[in-house]
Amino acid sequence: MWHYLKFFNFYIAVLLGLSSIWLGNYFIVYGYALYLALYILGDALLGDDISEPPLLNQRLLRYMLYGAMPIAIMIYLSALWLVLPLHSTTGQWIMSNLPLYFVNAKLDTSWWQLVIAVPFLGLMLGGVATVVAHELVHKIGNPIAVAVGRWLLAFSFDANFSIEHVYNHHIKVATPEDPATAPRGRNVYVHFVKAFSGTQKAGWQIEKKRLKRKSISIYSWHNAFLRGWAMSIILLTLAYILSGVFGALMFVAVGLSAKFTLEIVNYMEHYGLVRHPKQPVRPRHSWNSNRRVSCWTMFNLPRHSHHHAQGAVPFEKLKAMPDSPEMIGGYISTMAIALIPPLWFKVMEKKLAHWDANFANKEELEIIKQL
Repeated sequence: MWHYLKFFNFYIAVLLGLSSIWLGNYFIVYGYALYLALYILGDALLGDDISEPPLLNQRLLRYMLYGAMPIAIMIYLSALWLVLPLHSTTGQWIMSNLPLYFVNAKLDTSWWQLVIAVPFLGLMLGGVATVVAHELVHKIGNPIAVAVGRWLLAFSFDANFSIEHVYNHHIKVATPEDPATAPRGRNVYVHFVKAFSGTQKAGWQIEKKRLKRKSISIYSWHNAFLRGWAMSIILLTLAYILSGVFGALMFVAVGLSAKFTLEIVNYMEHYGLVRHPKQPVRPRHSWNSNRRVSCWTMFNLPRHSHHHAQGAVPFEKLKAMPDSPEMIGGYISTMAIALIPPLWFKVMEKKLAHWDANFANKEELEIIKQL
């Protein structure tokens, strides 16, 4: 049972994180600091998890994944609560039904604490919504799973990840044609801009070709790309209705923060790796991590080498593959290093030199020479 329960830890952590949001004021700061510390220290101290137990209870596995939706909605509403005008109709109704302590905590929360709440909420949203959605949109034979995954991604303006990621990224990973793979020397901030625009362009082209094959108008409800953006617009409109202009701005800020979190993850999972476009994707074409807390938190997403070698394999069956190229550390600590480009380049220079010497084949070494 433990091997099932360990994947529920992130939901518990998010609920505790949301508690600090509702307590407001300095609790937001303390909660964020504790949240980061637990995952960074957990990965550093608890080491790797290379276990591969058989997880056969499909009902419990579904609970794990679909449970992300109510948690994502709670994150969404908590973000709106922070900026909700109490004189509004919604504010008056909540004040009459909520303990006075929470109202006072909201009033005592300063602007700079709200600023800190944005990446905190974005990190929680990315961990719950984006990670689970990544698993669901790969279940292309299950329209309900894909639909739920797209709605989860819509909170971060990324419902079309379901198109680009599955039908472009997995095919073109580690090549210049993949917008999610950062070439050597590109920092994470430039990568975010290029990846955001590149994945949108790729998603649009994929959907355009699909509809053309079916002789369906591009500008119709059949266009999944347009529906993806419509999902986010619906959530944005609802944010405005519930919390006004500041609610809409908060939704945008938290959503973009979650999207930025996703692109940091893409950045560090594939940075600098190369592959000849005509050769198959192998485990060596992704940075892998078996850090215990990261794997438990992200439904084995850090076992990225196996995921890219066999994209259809569900999270519970991903293998540790300890002989694959190894990431710097756990996911949160690696993200922190990626945010400091000079430090990132210095650390990754040695990692890439090791990859070139131990993993690259003849064709890949030729590509590297031309960089």
